[in-house]
Amino acid sequence: MRALTYHGPFDVRVSDIADPGLFDAEGAVVAVRACGICGSDLHIYEGHGFSPELGYCVGHEAVGEVIEVGSAVSRSRVGDVVLVSASTGCNTCGPCRAGYVLGCERNRSGCYGLGPMLPGSQAQYVSVPSADGNLIPLPEGISDDAAVVLTDNAPTAWYGARRARIQPGDVVAVVGLGPVGIMAVQSAFILGAGRVLGIDLVPERRAAAAAFGAEPIEGDPKVVVRELTKGRGADVVIEAVGADATIDLSLKIAARGARVSVVGVNQSAQFPMHMQLAQFQELEFAIGLCSVQRELPALLALTRSGRLRPEAVVTHHLPLSEGTEAYARFHARENGVGKIVLDPSR
Repeated sequence: MRALTYHGPFDVRVSDIADPGLFDAEGAVVAVRACGICGSDLHIYEGHGFSPELGYCVGHEAVGEVIEVGSAVSRSRVGDVVLVSASTGCNTCGPCRAGYVLGCERNRSGCYGLGPMLPGSQAQYVSVPSADGNLIPLPEGISDDAAVVLTDNAPTAWYGARRARIQPGDVVAVVGLGPVGIMAVQSAFILGAGRVLGIDLVPERRAAAAAFGAEPIEGDPKVVVRELTKGRGADVVIEAVGADATIDLSLKIAARGARVSVVGVNQSAQFPMHMQLAQFQELEFAIGLCSVQRELPALLALTRSGRLRPEAVVTHHLPLSEGTEAYARFHARENGVGKIVLDPSR
């Protein structure tokens, strides 16, 4: 099959590799009909990946059709159209059955495309472990574009907004306006935010957030946010980048008693958190990774009702055969690129 594989910093290639088989009797194989490039994939692309291995298939966002199931699979059938949840669990322990796959008691929590142990979904086919818990039927009326965003970006944003406990009327600042950040803007308004302030260095991304009602911040965010809130700061800050600098900024624009929720993937071994500032400001700080399965029921309902628009973050459609160029464009953030969806059939 055709797949995108990682071979070192800034070296993602289109490769021909063997078709995947079933992991075991609980697994399934899905023919991918659309897959996405995530901001966290750029960590791998830049050479700061999660595995020292090379040559493995990348990607963790996909929607497709089930073409094979193991003998122990009961919920999925050949021909089903499904979301391939970016997060995986065992589907048998208590936390996994509740959707909290990161708390898997059998140590089977994971994510596709971070190494060779669980090959990625930027490919024509993907093998899915514990399919009954890790495949979600795609409801009618939800497009493939929306479905790809619902495999990771939208749940991550919703998780960050939920953990921030947004209250009606809150001023919410979103730091980083890529696909997760734009979904965080939408999530904040759904949860009752009175104002959402959008912070990003890229003008096109600020404009995209403004289209959803955010107030784009130009200039020094530390100064402008204080001016717009009469010196108070934001009641809630959602950080959707993961860089040390943007997490630090999030702490500095937060009001006294604010909640700071970090969902950007950070790979710093020694983040220089300003503890005196956090303590003096009585900040609540939440950071974590999303169990997609736990967030999806609400998001699917919101999407079907039209209140949430995951497909709106998709800006480019490209064939998988142009995956190398797609990574380069996404990394450069050129020409307003937001979410890139790849077509494995081309």
